[in-house]
Amino acid sequence: MNTERLQKYLSRAGVASRRHAELMITEGRVWVNGKKVTVLGTKVDPEVDQVTVDGRSVAVADERTYLLLYKPPNVVTTLQDPQGRPTVADFFTPGESRVFPIGRLDYDAEGALLLTDDGDLANKLMHPKFGVERTYLVKVKGIPSESALEKLRGGVRLEDGMATPKTVERYETAEKNTWIKLVVTEGRPHLIKRLCAAIGHPVLRLFRPSHAGINLAGLRPGQIRRLQADEVRTLMAVAGGEAAPPTELKLPARRHRAEEESAQAAQGEESPRPERNERRQPQGRGFKQR
Repeated sequence: MNTERLQKYLSRAGVASRRHAELMITEGRVWVNGKKVTVLGTKVDPEVDQVTVDGRSVAVADERTYLLLYKPPNVVTTLQDPQGRPTVADFFTPGESRVFPIGRLDYDAEGALLLTDDGDLANKLMHPKFGVERTYLVKVKGIPSESALEKLRGGVRLEDGMATPKTVERYETAEKNTWIKLVVTEGRPHLIKRLCAAIGHPVLRLFRPSHAGINLAGLRPGQIRRLQADEVRTLMAVAGGEAAPPTELKLPARRHRAEEESAQAAQGEESPRPERNERRQPQGRGFKQR
């Protein structure tokens, strides 16, 4: 008998991440052999036991799916949203394998987001104990002084404990705003925004140029593609403790004034003047095959 914990099985089957699977169990949404299971730690034999979630049968696929989405702003990093907002699931092609996001990007954030049905890989890439680096390019209001950046480098005490970025670098400075490169190894809610707010420079735009060593080259906002075999090997190596390979960092395309004002309103900030020659970055839906 080859048994495993129910939440791990659900994660391997692509139902949800292991943490979300635990929540599903405690909510009474998971049944094993016709009986509701709400106890974490329950074990199942994949070859014998029949598992259902919300009345649907669950099985582990023979092949895994690995996708990269260029998440646009104003999209929720979940598969469903009770408020009816756009979600990352809106970009899937109908009939594709059931996948879930690896980690989260804020609603108004944009950039690289990996999705998979490989629960073990997702858990390693998300869990703080594995220390996987997360690189962000952050547009903040104003021009932070060197002392402010040093404060970030030394760590900031937030309401849920100390947070110390691994890297803090000034990336590009404009007349009234600054792009900062921040690298962190944990995924606390709104961590980047809270770090920048702590030094008096609120975030105006949050962009992730790559995810676990996989960059957005060739994708436009809203486009999604399957990973190549060498990219999957890169993910496995990063999940196994190797450092993510360096990737080229590029700022996202400039936004229209209306988009900037909408973003600023969401942040509760006054909108800056539009930059010259701004062009809207077109969005596409569905897979972009290479």
